Amino acid sequence: MSRRAFAVLTLAAALAPVTAFAADAPKQIAIDWATYNPVSIVLKEKGLLEKEFEKDGIKIVWVQSAGSNKALEFLNAGSIDFGSTAGSAALVARINGNPIKSIYVYSRPEWTALVTTKDSKIAKVEDLKGKRVAVTRGTDPHIFLVRALQGAGLTDKDITPVLLQHADGKAALIRGDVDAWAGLDPMMAQAEVEEGAKLFFSKPEANTWGILNVREEFLKDNPAIVRRVLAVYEEARKYSLGHYDDLKRSFIGVTKLSDVVVDKQLKERTELTHSRIGAPQRDSILAAGLALQQAGVIEAKVDVKATVDQLIDDQVPLPTN
Repeated sequence: MSRRAFAVLTLAAALAPVTAFAADAPKQIAIDWATYNPVSIVLKEKGLLEKEFEKDGIKIVWVQSAGSNKALEFLNAGSIDFGSTAGSAALVARINGNPIKSIYVYSRPEWTALVTTKDSKIAKVEDLKGKRVAVTRGTDPHIFLVRALQGAGLTDKDITPVLLQHADGKAALIRGDVDAWAGLDPMMAQAEVEEGAKLFFSKPEANTWGILNVREEFLKDNPAIVRRVLAVYEEARKYSLGHYDDLKRSFIGVTKLSDVVVDKQLKERTELTHSRIGAPQRDSILAAGLALQQAGVIEAKVDVKATVDQLIDDQVPLPTN
């Protein structure tokens, strides 16, 4: 073989992996944003992912999730590649066959509590017996309600669950169509500030973490892209942490809520100092799963700990600086 022919073959071999990567790379990345995930709003507004993937010719598609249940539906259907949920909701979805991986922490929230109207006589969980309670199935507020009832010696059979999406649950409470609501911020903060709604039962440690999930197939096929998405997510989280006024402005721009409502959610009930999934997140999700199993929501035959291990992927590296 001539030197020229050898050089051509060598060059072709060297370029083959690059060409294959380019051919296999996705043409778009579909990712959600949500009012319960403030970092996602900053990420979207600043166009950080668009800038990161512009040189690759990869389009960023944004989809709003109205709750963990919707994000999980979108992930399961392949409508989005990355979705924002509560850790406990992701676990239940994984148990039910949704092939997702939890890879990042976007917040440590106290985003749910049990809520009633300002004139209601409901003062404790036991008072919910026989009452109509608005709740969004498959979300942290739903799981929070189940655990609260369990702690009071009740089950969901002792109440009348009214299945509504979060915003509709808040509206039903204010109208008087239900007696209580398993609330979610920012709607919960709005009901508090503007309607005098009462948070009659709260338990910060029972709120599971704000978790970013990815479709397992997408992670397997595109590990380098997932790493880049998380690096940009981390950039947005750090910016949000250090620029509260910008975070607040972005949040108000999307939600149209008042300064007081937004401060209540973002200043009082949202912590953005975490990013890596570690023991605290794992323990919180496991505790929620075991409580749900004890309450009969998760079947006794399910190995909850093993499923938590299958759900969490803490091997995707984050930037160190």
